[in-house]
Amino acid sequence: MQNIVALTELLKNPKQILITTHHKPDADALGSSLGLAGYLKKKGHQVTVITPSDYPDFLNWMTGNEDVIIYSPGSDALVQKIINQVDVIFCLDFSALSRINEMGEYIRQAQATKVLIDHHLQPEDFADISFSDTSAAATAELVFEVIRAMGDQDLIDVKIGECLYAGIMTDTGSFRHPSTSRNVHLIIAELLHIGVNTSNIHRLIYDSHTESRLRFLGYVLKDKLTVLREFRTAYIAISADELKEYDSKTGDTEGLVNFALSMEGVVFAAVIIDRVNAVKISFRSVGNFSVNDFARQHFDGGGHRNAAGGISYLPLDETVRKFVSLLPEHKNQLLEN
Repeated sequence: MQNIVALTELLKNPKQILITTHHKPDADALGSSLGLAGYLKKKGHQVTVITPSDYPDFLNWMTGNEDVIIYSPGSDALVQKIINQVDVIFCLDFSALSRINEMGEYIRQAQATKVLIDHHLQPEDFADISFSDTSAAATAELVFEVIRAMGDQDLIDVKIGECLYAGIMTDTGSFRHPSTSRNVHLIIAELLHIGVNTSNIHRLIYDSHTESRLRFLGYVLKDKLTVLREFRTAYIAISADELKEYDSKTGDTEGLVNFALSMEGVVFAAVIIDRVNAVKISFRSVGNFSVNDFARQHFDGGGHRNAAGGISYLPLDETVRKFVSLLPEHKNQLLEN
């Protein structure tokens, strides 16, 4: 693995290390971060994990969760102090420093050696050591590979393995996405071998809904789903008031876009959510239609070919109109898909 010699040399002596990941961490972001943290602690390093925002409660079972520092305006001084004191900063599951909000500029200016481990397209050139592989199904897959390449696979215990499994399972859509490679299954076989309880992790992530979240889901699918058959597209638009009405928590909207995409004949789906300060958009597609390109061209975003995100500073209704107005110029691609 390219750059593994440089990383091994960097970590040969105990270091103060910071690990961070993207805004609103999902299971791959948090799982790869806490899995790597567990490994580095076993190697004798002092490790701090900081996330740029909160994350869903259904990820709180991961080992090391209790020590995570969640960035907020009130913790800004502490976070800056940590960033300025550490020797190494690991940046996991994001390809641009803008994905970690205010922390991005602090890390850009930091004197620490920066290590990127990521699988998103078009990574920003800010890291000193980079493990960027867009063919990888998940950043957790890459973390496993990095640990193995350093000759330390035997240090991956059940607790570390659980974190990595969660990241791989969710980013492959429970192993149904095209990114689910032979290598993914071989890694999962290794995690099963050490005793990772895969069915329990699936239950913790997918079967831990609150009543309000299920009622919110029912409302969204009944009243908020719009299907545009002429463009093989479906979208869901949710206002800030609707989120408040259903007491929506971080993670409650996760996966909604997949319901829209699951309909027969639909190849492009979006969930458009008013987050007060900005409108956040999740895009999904099947086949050759690149939502990464669509998000980059029109909504200052990006990600993967079939899964990407974007942002709009227009009001929700104007964002929806903009989205719908763009579909005719992509109609041929959508109909040929």
